[in-house]
Amino acid sequence: MQPSPEQSPHHVYPDHWEADVVLRDGGTARIRPITTDDAERLVSFYEQVSDESKYYRFFAPYPRLSAKDVHRFTHHDYVDRVGLAVTVGGEFIATVRYDRIDATGRPASAPADEAEVAFLVQDAHQGRGVASTLLEHIAAVARERGIRRFAAEVLPANTKMIKVFRDAGYTQQRSFEDGSVHLTLDLEPTAESLAVQRAREQRAEAKSVQRLLAPGSVAVIGAGRTPGGVGRTVLRNLLGAGFTGRVHAVNSALDAGQDTIDGVPAHRSLGEIGEPVDLAVVAVPADRVPEAVADCGEHGVQGLVVLSAGYAEWGAEGRERQRELVRQARSYGMRIIGPNAFGIINNSEEVRLNASLAPERPASGRIGLFTQSGAIGIALLSGLYRRGAGLSTFISAGNRADISGNDFLQYWYDDPDTDVALLYLESLGNPRKFTRLARRTAAVKPVVVVKGARHSGSTPPGHAVPVSRIPDSTVSALMRQAGVIRVDTVTEMVDAGLLLADQPLPAGGRVAILGNSESLGLLTYDVCLAEGLRPRPPIDLTTSATPQDFRDALSAALADGGCDAVIVTAIPWVGENGEAEPGDGEVLATALHTAAATGPAKPVAVVHVEIGGLAEALSAATSTVSQQRPAAQPFTAAQGAPAEPPAPAPGTDTPEEARRIGRIPAYPAAERAVRALAEAVRYARWRRQAAVPGKVPDFLDDTIDAPGAAARIDALLGEALDPRGRPLGHDEARELLACYGIAVRPTLPAPGPEEAVAAAARLGYPVALKTTAPHLRHRADLGGVRLDLDSEAALRRAYGDLTELLGKPAELRPVVQAMAPRGVDTVVRATIDPAAGAVLSFGLAGAPSELLGDTAHRLVPATDRDVAELIRSIRAAPVLFGWRGAAPVDTAALEELLLRISRLVDDHPEVVSIALEPVVVAPQGISVLGASVRLSPPPARTDLGPRRLSNY
Repeated sequence: MQPSPEQSPHHVYPDHWEADVVLRDGGTARIRPITTDDAERLVSFYEQVSDESKYYRFFAPYPRLSAKDVHRFTHHDYVDRVGLAVTVGGEFIATVRYDRIDATGRPASAPADEAEVAFLVQDAHQGRGVASTLLEHIAAVARERGIRRFAAEVLPANTKMIKVFRDAGYTQQRSFEDGSVHLTLDLEPTAESLAVQRAREQRAEAKSVQRLLAPGSVAVIGAGRTPGGVGRTVLRNLLGAGFTGRVHAVNSALDAGQDTIDGVPAHRSLGEIGEPVDLAVVAVPADRVPEAVADCGEHGVQGLVVLSAGYAEWGAEGRERQRELVRQARSYGMRIIGPNAFGIINNSEEVRLNASLAPERPASGRIGLFTQSGAIGIALLSGLYRRGAGLSTFISAGNRADISGNDFLQYWYDDPDTDVALLYLESLGNPRKFTRLARRTAAVKPVVVVKGARHSGSTPPGHAVPVSRIPDSTVSALMRQAGVIRVDTVTEMVDAGLLLADQPLPAGGRVAILGNSESLGLLTYDVCLAEGLRPRPPIDLTTSATPQDFRDALSAALADGGCDAVIVTAIPWVGENGEAEPGDGEVLATALHTAAATGPAKPVAVVHVEIGGLAEALSAATSTVSQQRPAAQPFTAAQGAPAEPPAPAPGTDTPEEARRIGRIPAYPAAERAVRALAEAVRYARWRRQAAVPGKVPDFLDDTIDAPGAAARIDALLGEALDPRGRPLGHDEARELLACYGIAVRPTLPAPGPEEAVAAAARLGYPVALKTTAPHLRHRADLGGVRLDLDSEAALRRAYGDLTELLGKPAELRPVVQAMAPRGVDTVVRATIDPAAGAVLSFGLAGAPSELLGDTAHRLVPATDRDVAELIRSIRAAPVLFGWRGAAPVDTAALEELLLRISRLVDDHPEVVSIALEPVVVAPQGISVLGASVRLSPPPARTDLGPRRLSNY
């Protein structure tokens, strides 16, 4: 029996509609359903709305709400009548409401699928993107409740509201009736609405980071009265960096009459400051942080850097304290870096902010650095300093309870001061969003990532992350698909970052090697081959080579059209007495700088052994390098990215890069230089390919029955959705896959020899006899498969051998299947991982591939380019293309199968697992011999739907 309206679970307060959001100006707010307890808040809110806004809402003067109005606007059934409010500090700043209506515009219930919607935003908060954010959320709520269209009546003078509807990206119709604009919005998401949503998300989240990195004033809460301590250290670092804004010290225990600390104004509370404070650095014990946060919120602070420890890294009690910290800060519209953070640095000359525990502000440069570890942050800052590298921004986020690496990818995406993004990550709070943002950012600038805590069970304390079932190797493959340069160590990250920040991207993998040591040149040559590069024979300048010889050789190599990059190797000169002479590193550096400046724009790296002053001189950018490089065909943004200014192609550079080309990275070992260059080559190749996105062929649409598949899935799952899902039987899986044009060869059960013979007669000889017992499935090496049985006698003999060797038929569950054409046995899988999303996998069948982990992965949805790369990226790929004289197999048919599987799991998130094993790829065509499918209620998606901040 269906529940009555009073019993319906839909009428229970829908707490999953609650969300923290970032508004256009970077501040936060909370969206939640309106309840019967909100009467006083609603009245107070309405009193602060201007008469003009009230007129726009009600089409008449409406100075105050009646008791009947208040009751109507606070009593909802959360199905046909829904109201949402936006709150800051617990008070309403905006509301939206929909009422389900029928075709005549009268109140209705389901199955009516249209609703009238109306907004009201407090005048003080108009222009912050509140209404557009509310529209996203109320539209998602309406879709959940079976509403497909919104209708709205808007006065023509209310241009702001008309623009909100017009710019949302939904399919809409407009008409002018009875003095008002009548708008109808189709709530089905479109490519345009999703692009609008993500562009707004990027601007808002980037702005929230900018407010932290470029404050006009900073208060250090917890600056000690005496030297020493965390707060006093940050205060000293702020002053030492020459922060361009105003600085205040706050300490509630100041001595009477003490009004300065380290020469800056000191106060007992923020309220005593008497002017706005943009950023607060909190360095007080954890039990005093809530008081400090409340003080900040009540006085309009925009953001917090919480250095205090004692949160999630301390266990369950600390985790709850951390959640409350985030809730409290967001309720006031503030975002947090931390807790347990090391701090932030912004090297812009307009800001010069060092709100961190780093004693010295690093040199200014073009690298953005994000780390989740203070210790790693210190090591990276030190390493970059020794290598002469400069930073644009540095962030050490600690427990990253709020602001994370995703937010900084949003900021760096269009930050003109950052050319390379380096991230040390120990966890991914929202992996799907990370992959999406990284792909978009990598389309315009390199993203280099080191992932710590890579093994299961090693998630760092304090980090709330979804549990992933996929191995780290899969995560690495998916990052590379998104254009991320994934390296294993922080040293490799610095090596790659230096090359990418200061050198143009290579046009290919052809490498010239030159130097004054034949042995070092040969070592470099060998490493190039190991890294997949195409080195040319090393040029030996001999140990007597002078800096002029190096200059001439480098100039010649750069001018050579058959060379894409140059590695210079250098050892100390050997004098006439046979002793090594350290030489003048600055002279050699000048020679190399000059050659690089006057030749075509190609990356140059130096491998040196104990040449004093060379690395330092090479790392110094020369002011004389200012020539403009010839332009080439520019890149465009990668698939799914909003339209942005084009990025330069490999082999060219922007005017800024031309100015900095004099900085040449130096490495103490050939392996490190070549690995950095190899990463640059792979990244440049990805950029070239991303400039022309892959696609899904149109012909698939003609052979796919998505509605039929949806109906089968609904019937198979049934009305009582089991959260554990259910595996499909053989016939059920075949029928579902057939809806997507995937044919699985039939198998017939053979519980006895007579049934096996009858099955073979039905299917036609030759046949295969195989067991389906779980412990023998796909294990031909254990004797559970007999092939090419071309007669009844052969089948009976094989059946007897099988049961005699492995057990009774009831245990073995034998089946008979018609033989497929000979080919290469492969495995195709698709799984839904809670952390990474839908993943498509491919490899060869058999124990060797499993033992070696030779499986490739791509994110779903996959394009034609993705699946082509997928089958070619396994180490055993040559087997598919005619290895050792064998006939090449039909990889085009294999790619089509992969595209069909990708479409199936993308169209139907209830399909949480598919395994096709084996898929025999013959010279002509493919044969799917086995299939297993598992269905489950759709898992929660964190990357779709309206914008919202992650909950921790």
